[in-house]
Amino acid sequence: MDDDAIRRVLFRLSHEITEQNKGVDGLLLVGIRTRGVPLARRLAGLIKQQEKADVPVGVLDITFYRDDLTIIATQPVVRRTEISGRITDKKIVLVDDVLFTGRTVRAAMDALMDMGRPRVIQLAVLLDRGHRQLPIRADYVGKNIPTSPHQKVHVRLVETDGEDSVVIEEMDNKKDPTPVI
Repeated sequence: MDDDAIRRVLFRLSHEITEQNKGVDGLLLVGIRTRGVPLARRLAGLIKQQEKADVPVGVLDITFYRDDLTIIATQPVVRRTEISGRITDKKIVLVDDVLFTGRTVRAAMDALMDMGRPRVIQLAVLLDRGHRQLPIRADYVGKNIPTSPHQKVHVRLVETDGEDSVVIEEMDNKKDPTPVI
């Protein structure tokens, strides 16, 4: 995907989110660090253009909720979760770049539930690549891309990487791929 394809997908997702939620009342977009955050902010900007109303955007760090914390690093980098106000009774749309095993989403839901009791939690992803290990599905999918477990999907965004693109990389088939959530 190039920058135009990403822009078009986000435009469509913003419409689907407001249509499904019958507007923006009680809506809170929560980006999962790292690339879910700029995607959530872009969606909020598009929704503001369409609905003429601000949608708050929160930032969620799931580091301590990961089930592979001891595997990925001896000293994980922890960043702040930034969600202003209460989440109880809010319609939360979690936003992430790639849905793969489902473990990131599970960790994000655990983190949210520790903060309150949302009315509903929905999931919006730029890409769904399949290979789920948990019974989790996205409510809003930008693009389904069939992949092999031996491939890696790289989402690059201007805000974090200097460009908008999606690239699929072939991994060495001799190595057993370790799913990164």
